[in-house]
Formats: sequence, structure tokens, C-alpha cells
Amino acid sequence: MPRGELILPRYLLPVRPARAVLTDQAVRLVDGRIDAVLSRPEALERYPDDRRTELPDHVLMPGLVNMHTHSPMALLRGIADDLPLDTWLREHIWPTEGQWVSEAFVRDGTRLAMAEMIRSGTTCFNEMYFYPRAIAEAAAEAGMRAVIGNPVIDVPTPWASGIDECLSLAEALAEMVAGEPLLDMSLAPHAPYTVDDDGLRRVAEMSRAHGWRVNMHVLEAGWEVDRARQDYGEGSLARLERLGLLGPDFVAVHMVHLDTEDIERVAASGAHVVHCPESNLKLASGICPVPALQDAGVNVAIGTDGAASNNDLDLLGELRTAALLAKGASGNAGALDAWAAIEMTTLGGARALGLESTIGTIETGKSADLVAMDLSAPETQPEHHVHSQVVYAANSRQFSHSWVAGQLLMKDGELTTLDRAAVVDNARAWDERLAVRAA
Repeated sequence: MPRGELILPRYLLPVRPARAVLTDQAVRLVDGRIDAVLSRPEALERYPDDRRTELPDHVLMPGLVNMHTHSPMALLRGIADDLPLDTWLREHIWPTEGQWVSEAFVRDGTRLAMAEMIRSGTTCFNEMYFYPRAIAEAAAEAGMRAVIGNPVIDVPTPWASGIDECLSLAEALAEMVAGEPLLDMSLAPHAPYTVDDDGLRRVAEMSRAHGWRVNMHVLEAGWEVDRARQDYGEGSLARLERLGLLGPDFVAVHMVHLDTEDIERVAASGAHVVHCPESNLKLASGICPVPALQDAGVNVAIGTDGAASNNDLDLLGELRTAALLAKGASGNAGALDAWAAIEMTTLGGARALGLESTIGTIETGKSADLVAMDLSAPETQPEHHVHSQVVYAANSRQFSHSWVAGQLLMKDGELTTLDRAAVVDNARAWDERLAVRAA
């Protein structure tokens, strides 16, 4: 019998079975997978030689899935705040990226972002940024699970000259990612207003041919609605459906400006929606109608967006904002309750990525992508309802341990696969370079 590891938490929040918090349980890991979920006494009797990780004050739960990131933009945190989306993007972000973004920038920014994400409970992220191969290499080195989006945009960037080169680079990225067990890839057209019909048709064809998911900003701002009808004579979602993109492999990010017909179209297609509440609020873009989407049967997951528009990658904070925002916007205190918020950020993200059979719950046979949170802090006492404490009371610094495929990425609050001091030093070096160039 192979020697395993027993994780022995005070509480187990497995997500499946739904709405359950269990006590006196053990989770056994063998070769990176969950070998068994059983009672603590039975585990100690059956596996006396296993290594043990005692977590007497903790809740163990599935790792969080951040469904929308621009990780390298962690290096642009705070450079252009308190602006609307169009001004922020066209007058600040795009010119800044054109001047500064490089493979080295992307690598260092991704490491900074991953350090923040691991420390705040994220074990898997869904990425969209330039130089995706550098992002993939950094993720593989750190041991994080990720879906690497290959950008597609109809303007020259430091990474590619236009759609033709974007799509040709996707093939090379696919070859690289195929050799990394924790990585997958997607095609990531930027938005309906930055990719023309021909480009989107080609994205749809490549997606079908290779079985790649498509990840795209959609209906993020009110002006997109008007522009779509002006330029194409139809709404963005109707256009995406006509071009063959809208379906179960399509992940629509933001989805703020929806009408009833749009919600029905998304539900009928089986597409997934990613809610980025804090970024949308900060850019004054609007509020995604999450309760209406869920009532229609749409799978909704949660993402932070990039640190240049959020300005953090704290997914625990994001799920709290999502839960509170749904209540305030709908006038229904029961909208997006704590259980639903946890599920959106674990199983909902896994489902959107096509990884539902691999991650998102603590069940036998799944990958050991887990996080532990220390509930002994004054902020999370007393422990009346553990799931509510996780969503409404805890802060992300209470995450103490993180495993991806059984590998420890954080132990007792300290990163194990990333050098925290080096990550911070590199970020500060970029701050100095950017300040000199800006001056």
C-alpha cells in the first residue's frame, strides 16, 4: 500500500455534498490525488504510517478558482485609478503596455500575481495576457494550475502584429502547454469591438478543431451595446452566436449590460459567465445580473480581473463583494447566499474551465487542489456557521496552507515554491524603471 498524507482539519467544507460542513474527518492524499475522505478515527487506524498534517483550528476546502486574470498587470497596480473603462483603457493602459510590456515584464508580473493569489486561497487561474508562453512557464515553475489564454486582438501589440500572428502563436502555445500536467490553454479574443467578424470566425473554427475553450470580455460597458448595433446591426451576443462562438466552450467575462433576451440566449447556449464585481464597480461599468442569470440556469463563476483595475487579486474578498452586491442590487437578502458564493468560486469555476471532474470539490479521485483557513483569529470567532465565517468574516491572510495536485505551495502562511523576497524585489525594480520612463 503506498504511503500517503493525512490532512486532519477541524472542519471540512467539501462543496459536494452540497451545503455541508463536516467535522472529525480526514482527507488522504496519494500521488497528488484525493485517495479517500473518511472519518478521523478510521483514517488513523487504517493508515498509521501516513504522514500527518494536523489542522486543529482550520477549515479545509477546495482551492479557489480565479476565473479572470491579467496576471502581469500586477506591475501596473495603481497607475490609472478612478477613471471610466474607455478612458482607462485607451488613454492609459494601452499606451503604457505599448511602451513597457515585454517577456521579462510578463514573467515578473505573473510571479507577483501568483504570490498574491496563493496567499489568498487561489489554486487555479484563468489567464488572458500577452506573452502567454512566459505566463505558462512561470505558472509551471510555481506549481499553480492555470488555463493560459492566447490573446487575439486586431491591433499591433508588443507581442504580436495582429490576428494572423496571434493565431499562429496559439499553435506553439498549445504544444508547450500539452507537456505540462497542470496547464491548459484557451483562445482569448479581447472583445467584440477589437476583433472583426473574420477574426472571430477563425477563432470559432480553431476552437472547434482543437477542442479549445474561448475566453472573452463581453458587454462590459454601456457604450459596447450601442457600438455593436451601430457597427454590426445586432447585439454582441447575437453576433457571437451568428459567428459560431456562443456555446458550452465559451466563457463570457463581465456581462454587465444584459437584457432579458441576452440572458435567454446565454442560457440556451450553455455558455458560462464570469462575474468581476470589484473591477466593474471601480470602473463604474455596472453590475452583472447574477441572480437573473442563475435563475435562468447559467453557470456563473467569479474573477478578480487584473490588479490594474481591481486593484487586488484577493478572490475571497471578491466572493464577499459578489454576495453583498447581489443582495443590494436585487433587494433580496437571500440572493447569492454564502453557500452559493463558495460554490461559484470553486465548482463554478471548475465547471467553466471544463475541469469539473478534476477540481472544485473534495471528493475521492479528484486532484488534491486544497486550501486551509485558520479560524482561530478573533475575526472568525465564534464559529456558529463556518461557511458564513468564510464568506462574511474571514480575511484572506487567514489562509495558511495551499496544495495543488498534492504539492504544498504554502505552509503556515509561507510560500514554498516562490521566493517572496525576490518577487517583491523584482516588482520594486519595475516600479523604479516605470517611474523613470514615465518622467
